[in-house]
Amino acid sequence: MSDLLIFILLLIGTYITGCIIEKKHYKKIQQREIALIKKPFINFGAKKWRTKRKIKKVELVTGEVVISGDYFKNFVVGLKNLVGGRLTPYESVLDRARREAILRMREKARGANIIVNTRIESILMNNIYSKNTVARCAIIAYGTAVTYE
Repeated sequence: MSDLLIFILLLIGTYITGCIIEKKHYKKIQQREIALIKKPFINFGAKKWRTKRKIKKVELVTGEVVISGDYFKNFVVGLKNLVGGRLTPYESVLDRARREAILRMREKARGANIIVNTRIESILMNNIYSKNTVARCAIIAYGTAVTYE
């Protein structure tokens, strides 16, 4: 009985800690997104990009991030794996990682006017056969930063 109580207390503790960390990260992401609201503009390549302006500098910019889920999310996902369905606890991890990777790419492109042909690659890693079953999400955002004269 005491083992079950300890397990439940640990789950509650990881849930609370995970929520606090996630909220702080989202708040920081929001502040950084507001600071970069106008610079540089991102083009995901849906339309052809053309300019008549003289180009001063062109460079590849990247933003990489690896974020892990907490043990509570992994516990919930483990239960959902038994019955199937959407793994909603990991959706917030993927969202945070994607936004963070894009922000890091934009921050590296400070001074650029536009980032063209932006791409995002992602992978969700969760090895159920190893002792470390914490899920990790790796995302890289990359594009070509263009600076006009």
